[in-house]
Amino acid sequence: MAETESDLLRSLLRDVSRSFYLTLRALPKSVRPQIGLAYLLARATDTIADTEIVPVDERLEALAQLQARILGSSHGRLDFSRFAAVSGNARSEALSALGSEFRRRSSRGDAERLLLARVEDALTILLTFSNDDRARIRDVLSTITSGQELDLRRFGGSPHAESAGERCKIVALETDAELEDYTYRVAGCVGEFWSKMCRAHLFPTAPLDEKTLLQNGIAFGKGLQLVNIFRDLPADLKLGRCYIPSEKLAEIGLTPSDLLTPKCESRLRPVYDGYLDRAEAYLAAGWTYTNSLPFRCARVRLACAWPLLIGVKTITRLRSANLFQSDKPVKITRQEVRNLIIRSVLLFPMPRLWRGLFEDAKGARPQT
Repeated sequence: MAETESDLLRSLLRDVSRSFYLTLRALPKSVRPQIGLAYLLARATDTIADTEIVPVDERLEALAQLQARILGSSHGRLDFSRFAAVSGNARSEALSALGSEFRRRSSRGDAERLLLARVEDALTILLTFSNDDRARIRDVLSTITSGQELDLRRFGGSPHAESAGERCKIVALETDAELEDYTYRVAGCVGEFWSKMCRAHLFPTAPLDEKTLLQNGIAFGKGLQLVNIFRDLPADLKLGRCYIPSEKLAEIGLTPSDLLTPKCESRLRPVYDGYLDRAEAYLAAGWTYTNSLPFRCARVRLACAWPLLIGVKTITRLRSANLFQSDKPVKITRQEVRNLIIRSVLLFPMPRLWRGLFEDAKGARPQT
């Protein structure tokens, strides 16, 4: 691996996302660079989309420029210095009230600025892959970017919910179909990409049901995204956006703006829990996906297992958490993550105990 490639796909990727870096390091070397680079480019597009100090039109134009370079339809050198200069503080005004959550997000600012500054290096690495691998990476990034653009057009013009100390209108998705479409574009397609890349390089001749494999891979990604959405509900509401569709809220007599009032929690809880049930079902499909992979592919199965186990454990915690407590976002501790990883490795040679890890991670369900 060349020095530039090694630096990007190891040091920079680790600094941008320590959790995904653990998963990536578990993967075999034959797919690690392709999946790692796809992740870095997706983080670059995400950083551009999230740089709220920059006007929406400029962000959309920058996304289009980067997408054109990724797809190979443009060759002009990119200059994201404006984004790199402000990305570390992009959400400071809106998130300053979120305390530890703001500090956690802003700690990644330096790595994100460096990623934007080195995007040309990442694009150069893309050209070193085979035609098939480039096509898979380009397909998934095209889909992800379409979701980010959709989000920008939908939410980009909305004022922060607490700007000027006044209650502002919350912009929400309109239908459940929009939520399903969004979770596919930004995460379900990643499960699809992961499946195709691993299938091509690691078990091309294994007797697997291709259609079911891809369906469960998509569900895997969508489940993880739903966990993120409902874990981040308080923070998103403060930013003026709501991923709970307005049609679902209307069924219980609420509007998106009502969600700024904690007293609506008892009415919202059944809808919220219903989405947690959906996320859990998607993750269960992801667990089926993981166990359908060839047993000899231990690294891939472990890399799939870790986010699934963390995700389902987070869902259990969300079921009993205060929906509007933004100062202490629900998350799994580092020690719990370490324990999950160690236990999964130790139990891997014992299929019956291994298969029980998913139910074990759910733990005790709260009384209803």
